Amino acid sequence: MRKHYRFLFLFLLLICQTAVSMAQDLGAVAGMVQTETGEPMPGATIFIRGTFIGTSTDRDGKFSLRADFSEGPVTLSVSFVGYESRDVTLSQPDNSVKVQLKINPTQTNEVIASASRVEEGILQAPVTVEKVTSQQVLRLPPPDVQVGLNQFKGIDVNSTSMLMNSLSTRGFNSAKSERLIQLTDYFDTQSPSLNVNAGNLTGLPELDIESIEIIHGPASALYGANAFNGVLLQNSKDAFVSEGITLRVRGGERSFFDGQLRYAQKIGEKFAFKITGAYLTADDWLAENYSATSTQVERRNNAQGSTLGYDAVNRYGDVPFTVPATYPFADLRGKTLFMPGFDEKTLVADDNKAKSLKIHPSVSYLLTSSIKMTVGASYNRGTASYQSSSRYRFKDFGTNQYHGEIKGERWFLRGQSIQDYGKNSYDLNFLGAFLQNSPISTGSGTTYAQQYFNTYLTTYGGARQGGQTDAQAQIAAQNAAVRIQLDPSSATFRNLRSTIINDATPGRGARLNPSSLLNEGNAQYNFRLAETADLIVGAAYRKFRLGSNGNLFSDADGRIQNHEVGGYAQLTKKFLDERLKLALAGRLDGFKNFKAAFSPRASVVYSAGDKRQHNFRASYGRAFRSPTQLDQYIKLDLGQVLLLGNVDNGYQGYSLVTGQAVDIAALKLERLSSYEIGYKGALGEKVAVDVNYYRNYYNDFIGAQRFIGNADGSRPATAASGRVLQVWTNANQEVRTQGAALGLTYAFAPFLNIAANYSLNIQDRSDVQNAEFQTYFNTPKHKYNVGANGTVLNHLGYAFNYRWAQGHEYGLPFAVGQLSDYSSTDAYLGYNFVKLGTTLQAGASNLFNANNVQVYGGPQIGRLVYVGVQLEVK
Repeated sequence: MRKHYRFLFLFLLLICQTAVSMAQDLGAVAGMVQTETGEPMPGATIFIRGTFIGTSTDRDGKFSLRADFSEGPVTLSVSFVGYESRDVTLSQPDNSVKVQLKINPTQTNEVIASASRVEEGILQAPVTVEKVTSQQVLRLPPPDVQVGLNQFKGIDVNSTSMLMNSLSTRGFNSAKSERLIQLTDYFDTQSPSLNVNAGNLTGLPELDIESIEIIHGPASALYGANAFNGVLLQNSKDAFVSEGITLRVRGGERSFFDGQLRYAQKIGEKFAFKITGAYLTADDWLAENYSATSTQVERRNNAQGSTLGYDAVNRYGDVPFTVPATYPFADLRGKTLFMPGFDEKTLVADDNKAKSLKIHPSVSYLLTSSIKMTVGASYNRGTASYQSSSRYRFKDFGTNQYHGEIKGERWFLRGQSIQDYGKNSYDLNFLGAFLQNSPISTGSGTTYAQQYFNTYLTTYGGARQGGQTDAQAQIAAQNAAVRIQLDPSSATFRNLRSTIINDATPGRGARLNPSSLLNEGNAQYNFRLAETADLIVGAAYRKFRLGSNGNLFSDADGRIQNHEVGGYAQLTKKFLDERLKLALAGRLDGFKNFKAAFSPRASVVYSAGDKRQHNFRASYGRAFRSPTQLDQYIKLDLGQVLLLGNVDNGYQGYSLVTGQAVDIAALKLERLSSYEIGYKGALGEKVAVDVNYYRNYYNDFIGAQRFIGNADGSRPATAASGRVLQVWTNANQEVRTQGAALGLTYAFAPFLNIAANYSLNIQDRSDVQNAEFQTYFNTPKHKYNVGANGTVLNHLGYAFNYRWAQGHEYGLPFAVGQLSDYSSTDAYLGYNFVKLGTTLQAGASNLFNANNVQVYGGPQIGRLVYVGVQLEVK
């Protein structure tokens, strides 16, 4: 214990010493930031270059801070979104600094750090990357900021409910976002149990988003496993820079309410804290697709409307029964009857509200002017629907995250722990099936399903004996059986529903309550080798502790532990007066269940033009995807199919199509080789262009395969003696994709900026020999956006965007089917009362209520119109 006190004493002594050193030679610096026409610029940021000391201007464009002149002149870096940044060097304290910024509406001067893990101009990025500014974020339509990212080139968003959204780039979209990692201030925000990022449920409230950066394509060389098709990075606002109170309240259709509050404050020169809170609620989008489930999912299914019954996509509890060969009437023998289940609205009942609650506090301390320490927490809870192997109602689902960082100008140390909670979440397929298989009365040995099928068969037999045809008898039997089903409006139904939802016992209850942990740490250092050469090195470690009490994972004997470790390096060298930039990067990762993987990336960028405004890039990279924790360890019985993990010795069984014996090997890492070329530049002062072409080669592609087998991996004696299993496995052939994206911005005038983009994505299955192997490309071949934004009369801001995507096949283990073309028109208006610090807002997503089904088996994302007000107190 004495050692702990000694350590605490030394730590406090260090803080006191740094505080004293920072207090020495501090001089006042103050002034104003304006436009070229002399208009004040509220919200401009000012940093002392090489330090973490900074601030922002108030509503009159004024700022003040304290700088240390003991080691010579101080350089102020002044910036504002849509304007060219400026550096101002001061040799002594100055209270009358005046800085004017020149407009750059194409935003080609933005700085990013995600593409190379070091700061660089967005024009010089070696790969395709998109940056969304804080101003753009606040103009995106509600209710989830990630939905609005659909407006940008090459980005696809898959919505399975109002607040459950998944991002993808370059194909293989999924409601699970398993090929694109999402980070907040470089901390992973995934649910450890499900390996999904639940839209923005676990991300930042919009009021605290400084910017969003999206890398397109593979980034494993710097980010490791599963940075396979991209990276989404949310950067939060600095409490030292963005001080004050910001409050936003919005309300609208579907009982929509959204309230957010951000409060940040400096305490002296060294401490700063912030707390951001957000609460959102609305009537959720619920799925209503009653087409027949594909025979790829339910092989015994009948056609939609069949008098034998059929399994519908968004009906749950469509229990099947195959008529035995001993049944007296031959016309029905061997056919499968389906008992109609319950629709989503009925099963979700009073849980139909989409909800999100976020509380994010953090404290920062400057150990020195160039070393900052930050500790924080994130409390996130939400209610939404998720889709994968089933439709799930995540009720009060959430995460608790604790994180800390110590960061210098060239290095950082980071660590975090995140735990998820299923809380009151439940599986709709389980709920429907267990309702149907409940006893018809207390103590009865007959279930509702048995009663239904007995009634059907008895009525059918009586009708045939009465002289009716097979078709007439089926109609009579179905009508009679449906009349005796469990009534959803009855007290019996409500009581059974509540009992099953609150029961997490495998095989009996529908409650899904995993509680898993992810602990990780990473570090990086940037070595300056020469004036034009840098070497960054870094390392990362993560450990999963999976828990579900046996109702999601094969963890009946205790938590499953899994780990990954990796190290990376990147060498960057500039030539030809720094116009030519070459970079070589590589990362080596090790795993508990798989062989080590090496991911290289090589890139070249050449900057042409008198202002280096024309930038040509090319890159080659190899990436890998580690199977998700569910792919590795799932054990989930859906009734018609048993889902199992595949990291042991593989499986033996029989093909569902041919009946021949099949052998399925244990999972390996999925690997990708990717080539990309592109151009990003400014054509004059008003036009910006970003275009790229890529080609990808996937090997050991991870996809789903269904077959007849035994749960222990052995081959059944016959196909009839096993059951349908689904495991994730690797393809033994190459899967290829290619595509291109084009983005154009034309800044006609401050009141009119026009943006348009087009994306092309193509999958080549010409060499895929196994017709049963599902890749789930799930991506529109053609997609485009057209939009406009601007500011009218200095105070009225607006944004408008029309999005269209071509229909395509979409598949998940839950459902496979064809999506129609879908589109959405989004709009925003905001009037700013500058002196009052108040903005009145109005907007709409999918204004014309057009078809906008993005996931087969998911809901129609309809119109949502809102009004609101935002107040800022500096």
